[in-house]
This record gives sequence, structure tokens and C-alpha cells, in this order.
Amino acid sequence: MSLDAFFYPEGVAVFGSFKEGAIAREILRNIVEGGFEGKVIPVNPKGGMVEVAGKTFEIRRRLDEPTDTAIIAVPAKIVPALIDEIGPLIKGAVVISAGFSEVGNDELERELVEKAKKHGVRLIGPNCAGIFGVYGKFFGSFEIRVKLGGLALISQSGAFGGAALAMGNDEGIGFSAFVSYGNAADLNESDFLEYFADDENTKAIALYIEGVKDGRRFLKALRYASSKKPVIILKAGKSVSGAKAAASHTGSLAGSYEIYRAAFKQAGAIEVEEMEELFDAAKAFETYSKAGKRVAVITNSGGPGVLATDKLERLGLKIAKLSEETVRELLSFLPPQCSVKNPIDLIADADYGRYKRTIETVCKDGNVDSLLIICVPPIFIPSEEIARAVIEASCNKPLIVNFMAGELVGRGVEVLEEAGIKNFPTPERVAKALFWLSER
Repeated sequence: MSLDAFFYPEGVAVFGSFKEGAIAREILRNIVEGGFEGKVIPVNPKGGMVEVAGKTFEIRRRLDEPTDTAIIAVPAKIVPALIDEIGPLIKGAVVISAGFSEVGNDELERELVEKAKKHGVRLIGPNCAGIFGVYGKFFGSFEIRVKLGGLALISQSGAFGGAALAMGNDEGIGFSAFVSYGNAADLNESDFLEYFADDENTKAIALYIEGVKDGRRFLKALRYASSKKPVIILKAGKSVSGAKAAASHTGSLAGSYEIYRAAFKQAGAIEVEEMEELFDAAKAFETYSKAGKRVAVITNSGGPGVLATDKLERLGLKIAKLSEETVRELLSFLPPQCSVKNPIDLIADADYGRYKRTIETVCKDGNVDSLLIICVPPIFIPSEEIARAVIEASCNKPLIVNFMAGELVGRGVEVLEEAGIKNFPTPERVAKALFWLSER
């Protein structure tokens, strides 16, 4: 089923109050500032004018022409009647308004769905934070705008989604889309999984869920999406108390966590435990689709190399045994103080040439599936020099990096990111990134 009217719309109507600070006004501002090139129609029965981001709009008293999507931020009790009125003119509606099943108002939500079905209108929400179609330059939400990239974020919780978008910006993640679907009265996580699985601009899908209403449908959709691209899941409501909180938050059935866990595994999805891990996994999959289990660790500092090695082994990955030919070649150009066993310790004064040649030599080894590169630069070697060595080394295998720490590697991390290489700030996090790639 195509949901292009939501994520690649040609026109949008925004319903609500356009007074300073009102949600509808903030959504309108986000749409305009985000560079949306389609037609934008603010609607409020009082009419008037509204100026946002240097553009002035006439506020229509009612919608009187067809458009793809309506974004609705009006009191809950009038939403069903509004959908009945505008149904013949729209394809989809995003209902921001709260006050439905999440507060026990099931009858109002049923009426909303009935009115939408009557006109063939698909619904996102109610009780949601809106949507982004980043490639369509469409920011139909009051959340922070994001950079263009390959991650589609599906979030049952609007507030989590907003925090995740902000954190993604800080982590250098690029997004293809975002959807907060709230109560899932009509469209739900399964619909979005299937849609983004086929969306050519989406490389990986991240899903935050508290619970699902149709487990069989969800498993089918998750299997389908995971067969096409990586699906990263953060499940809330794992504990008994958490499950109760989830039920009161979006009216969802949290169910037994063990059942969910088994379903994720069966479908081939990647489950993570924390928000930080969600973005580490997203960073890994934005760069590579998969990696083998045999890892070579290249470092200029023994301690972080050992920490990475410990973590890799705990996660079930293998520290690759280098071939005799590789060891001979490394010995031919590395100083005698360096260790050529895996992890390979290039010692503190390792420069551009030492890193580049070591990466290229190890990369040719048939016993190595992927490379984990650690750099803790001394103050006399600029981190950007080592970053260029990583970028310019000829290597056709997954290459995951840990430059540490803070200001010491700031410029090096920038150079890496400009080349599309993501940095993981600790040895443990970079090892975990390789683990997730190996799960594919």
C-alpha cells in the first residue's frame, strides 16, 4: 500500500489555531521553513491572515479544494465531523489532537475511524506528533527538523520521536522519514514497516514500540521489512510496571516481552536496549548493510584495543587470525615495537602512512571480514591526518572507526563524517556496531 500522499505530498492543509505558540502555527512554520514546494493551505473557521517564516497566508474558513494530506490540531470532539466534511477532498489525515482512546474515549475514536473509512481516507494518529517526508521537503510536525539521509524512524510515542530526532541530529544521523503514529486508530507500525521497506530513499528502519494490537500482522510486516533492509527495534514496556505505563500512554497492548523478543528474532530484526544503541546501529547500517564475524583490530593505543577485543569476544565475534603472509608484510614496514598479532598495535606515534598501509595490508587478508580502527592521537599528530588515512586507504571491507576522545579528535571526526564515515566514541560502542552488522 502506498503512503506517498503522507511522505511525498503535493499539497497539505493545516487545521487549527494560528495564534503565536499554537501547535498548528508551529507545524505551518516547520513546513514553510523546511522548504516544502507544494501548496500549503491554513484552515480555521475564523479566517484572517497568518505570517510565518517571512510568508503571508490567507487562512481559509474551510477547505474548498482537493489536497493530499490534512494535518489536524483541533479539539478532539470536533475531529470526526471535520473528517466527514473534508473527506471527499483529501487522501490522508494526520490527527495531532489528543483526547481519544488513550484517555478512555474509545467511542470518539471509533467514530473518527468510521468517518475516515466512509470517504476512503487513511489516518495517522490520533494523539501523535506528526510526520516528516525528508526527501519531499515535508516537515509536517512540530518536532525539530533533521538532515537528509537513509533512516526512517517510526515511533509510537511522539515525545520519544522528538527526542530521538534531536539526538539523531547530534549523532550525525540522516533521515529519510519520521512518523509518530500515536493511538494507531487506522494506520499502524505494520503499515509503515511495509511502506518503508519499499521506499527507495530508506536504507534502514528504526522502530520504537510499546505494544501492537495485531501480533500476526506485525510479524508478517516485520519479516517482510527485515528481508529488504535492516530493521532496528527499541521495545518499551518490558517490565510489568512498564507494560502498565505503556497501556495508559497510547492504549496499546504491551503483552509479554518474551513473546516480542522471540518475534523480533524470528523475523530477523535487530533489537537494541537503549536510545544510544538505536543510533549506533543506525550509523552502522547507514554505511554498511552487513559484515562477517572475523574482525581485525588496528589501534595506536593498547588499552582501547584490549577493551574492543574483550567486547567483540563477549558478543560472539571472532578476533581474526592473520595469515602468515599478512604478518610478514606487516613486519616488513612496522617499527619493531609494534605488535602484529591481532589486535595490531601501531603504538602512539602512528602517522598517516603507518595507518594507511596497515589497513590496506590487513584488508587483503582472506581471514578478515571487517576492520575496527581505533585512534587515540597524541597531541603532536593531528587526528585529521589519521582520518585521511582511513578514508584514502584502499579497502573493500566494512571499516568501523573509534576516534577518541572529545576535542582531541573533533576535527578528525568532522573529516570522517564529510566522507560518510561515522565515528563511534568508545571501543565498546564500535564493537557493538560490528556485532549488529554481523547479525545481518
